[in-house]
Amino acid sequence: MPKPNMMPKNGHRIQGFSSESFINAKEILESFKFKGNEVFMDLGCGDGHISMEALKLLNDDATVIAIDNYEPSIIDLQKDVDEQNIKNLKPIFADFTEGTPVEDESVDVIFLLNVFHHFNAARKSSESIKEMKRILKPEGKIYVMEYKKQEVRHGPPYQMRVSDEDVEKMFSDEGFKVLNVDNEVGEDIPEGKSHYLISFQK
Repeated sequence: MPKPNMMPKNGHRIQGFSSESFINAKEILESFKFKGNEVFMDLGCGDGHISMEALKLLNDDATVIAIDNYEPSIIDLQKDVDEQNIKNLKPIFADFTEGTPVEDESVDVIFLLNVFHHFNAARKSSESIKEMKRILKPEGKIYVMEYKKQEVRHGPPYQMRVSDEDVEKMFSDEGFKVLNVDNEVGEDIPEGKSHYLISFQK
């Protein structure tokens, strides 16, 4: 259970730090250039702030799927959905690497913010990529935003981090096309920018 000062602004229970305080979700999502009616997946949604920002950029025909393997986060998000009568946000409790109830080729865009290093540390990166490939529509896109693999005080331990080169290779090995690599995103830290953002297409 996170300490009180680690809790997100919306009060949802999460397993670790919320990125809301140091990542500009609106700016990142705007760079995806949505058409407006996409099926968008917030993979490893945590407190759900990415999902909520995505809803603001999408129209009523869109669907946002928020998935996490920490059930209290999903319970809290579902409560918000019910109380605010949000029709197009679907919280799902599931271990993504074990498979999900999401239909084959039904998702347009998948976004992972500070999530892929957990899959990699658990040695489940291959399973996670295969599941993304299964649910993604033809020509669908994946955006992976992660901490750079560097020895810094901010973020996860160095040994948990995964380099942008390794992420590129893992997705390429599964048949994904690399669209763009941006090494200048995230939080300003003494060493420069904290994150990289890689986009792939099925």
